[in-house]
Amino acid sequence: MNLDRLIVVLESVAAAGRPVSAAEIQRVTGLPRPTCYRLVHTLTEHRLLNETEGASRYIIGERFKRIALLGQLDVDVCQAAASTLKETAIEFGEAVFLSRFRDKSVEIIHVETPVDAARSFIHPGLGNRPLHACSCSKAIAAFADYDFQSEILASPLRAYTDQTKTRPEDIEKDFEVIRSRGYAECVEEIEVGVSSVAAPIRIGSIGVPFSVGATGPIRRFTGKHRKKIGASLTQVADQIAKNLQLTYSGITT
Repeated sequence: MNLDRLIVVLESVAAAGRPVSAAEIQRVTGLPRPTCYRLVHTLTEHRLLNETEGASRYIIGERFKRIALLGQLDVDVCQAAASTLKETAIEFGEAVFLSRFRDKSVEIIHVETPVDAARSFIHPGLGNRPLHACSCSKAIAAFADYDFQSEILASPLRAYTDQTKTRPEDIEKDFEVIRSRGYAECVEEIEVGVSSVAAPIRIGSIGVPFSVGATGPIRRFTGKHRKKIGASLTQVADQIAKNLQLTYSGITT
């Protein structure tokens, strides 16, 4: 079966752990030379294999890596990120949360809270968040491809509060600021008195399938404080990305 042979080729490249030539793939798999070269070409066309520049050698492709990462269960992703999230929640004294992109939406999948029983905090809850208004969603959407951003701007943009941006040009400008600054903000755009900051979690050249954020009352989340938290969250995002890549060793930068 052709699918079986495609899988054999992918497995041989993954097992090598280095760029390999089509001739090496053919020797390892034992496939007829014309068949093997045709399968390598097909997998490369679909970005399941990538050809290294000018070397005629092949590695696992970005599309395959993306499929492998996005296919991970929430519980596995959360386990890889939980310790970093907990440390950050204790450091900030605020609820810290992990969000992921799935099926053209963004949802919060895990929350860690501070341990100081005398300090109040705001739990963001779990589940889907609006792509134009929540910091965790905007941190992902700002780095999405043009077509997906166009879908967001063309969709009904609900105003949750007086601070919610509902004009496409304003949201587009917001995305530009996020890309330049490196993190997103939500200042009373979802709920009056509540603010949040989130940073994109970039996985190599795959893109931004996750974000990490912190939320709290607007009285604490002043502009100066949001800037400080945003800068810290970009470093937290880098650490979570490393954790995920170590957990799923086939996904590398």
